[in-house]
Amino acid sequence: MEKKYLEIAEEMLAFIEESPCSFYAVANIRRMLEAEGFSALEESERWELEYGKDYYVTRDGGSLIAFRVPENREIRGFHATASHSDSPAFKIKEKPEIGVEKQYVTLNIEKYGGMILSSWLDRPLSIAGRIAVRGEQEPKMRLVKVDRDLLVIPSLAVHMNREVNQGITYNPQKDMLPLYAKGGEECGNWLLSEAGACAGVRPEDILGHDLFLYVREKGRVFGKEGEFILSPRLDDLQNVFVCAKAFVGSSSRDYINLCAVFDHEEVGSKSHRGADSTFLADVLCRICGGLGLDRQEYLRMLAGSFLISADNAHAVHPNYPEKSDPTNRPYLNGGVTIKYHGSQKYTTDAASAARMKQICSMAGVPFQTYANRSDLAGGSTLGNLSAARVPIASVDIGLPQLAMHSAVETAGVRDTWYGWKALECFYEQ
Repeated sequence: MEKKYLEIAEEMLAFIEESPCSFYAVANIRRMLEAEGFSALEESERWELEYGKDYYVTRDGGSLIAFRVPENREIRGFHATASHSDSPAFKIKEKPEIGVEKQYVTLNIEKYGGMILSSWLDRPLSIAGRIAVRGEQEPKMRLVKVDRDLLVIPSLAVHMNREVNQGITYNPQKDMLPLYAKGGEECGNWLLSEAGACAGVRPEDILGHDLFLYVREKGRVFGKEGEFILSPRLDDLQNVFVCAKAFVGSSSRDYINLCAVFDHEEVGSKSHRGADSTFLADVLCRICGGLGLDRQEYLRMLAGSFLISADNAHAVHPNYPEKSDPTNRPYLNGGVTIKYHGSQKYTTDAASAARMKQICSMAGVPFQTYANRSDLAGGSTLGNLSAARVPIASVDIGLPQLAMHSAVETAGVRDTWYGWKALECFYEQ
């Protein structure tokens, strides 16, 4: 495997390891931006922007939009990418400790997003997220990551469940509770004590939490020639990384380059920081206002803009090739995948697909096409939600992967490089 593919893949895997949940993904992107001299904006303040400057704004810690304003005042529009910071996981409920026969303590959890439940069994797990801490006038948010093996969801032995290899339905309230501790008479607030210790606060000062289980296994390269990747959270941190890396290294004379990372895609995006919120529309409008442009200029710029929605695509499965469309069949290491859907769950049309194909050709990277089998329901993504809020021509793409929504997923080593180079070319146009 060529060195250039391995280097970008290893960099991406390091980013994923440091991003166990959406809050950490956004925090890590912020560090990338601040290292490049980007200025932070607050939604609660007026924006007075300057040409030739770089900015970013976050919304509630889980979503981020960054943009670069060129020095040229004759701006034609926006060149934007969108990806999502969240992945399917288990969310920890309030009052999570459950004592079992005074011998064990498990945690009360619930599903976040569509999950392959069996893939979470018998893996080293821990917790990450954020806590709300008592402040002098209002609560303060602190990030929390317990960086050690803390939990496991144990399988039921085959001797007690002879149906296990014939396909069973897992009940998340019964079968998926993680083992946390050796039990005793009292087990309340142990988890908050653990989270508080990470953040340097007392458990009694924690007023709320958004905590998730995360897989402790590190991403790795495997295969006969090191051609594959195995990692948690490839959907969609692989694209978050690719978009952010291409964006940070970009410059454009005629366009405002923009990188949007949204939370809550895995649960439908219908939140104040999801792709179906006003976040993107608000930021685009405020960019124009902050540069002294009126609404006519704002609408003119939207008409000249283009959005690439980047969320991973299903590769043809080696054991289930019949599950893929007869003619649109992407493979690992086959390149950027352009996604189509007749009912507009993906926004790709002839014009936007042609533009994406031309970008790939200019970047010298291969592209593939994806469509669902017509008799199988597929998933949804960001592009159609964002485009409904902001009328920008858009295309849906992804990098091909296997086992989407598993606790660990599989992708191709080359495809991270292909995605990066394609988006780099897009931003540089």
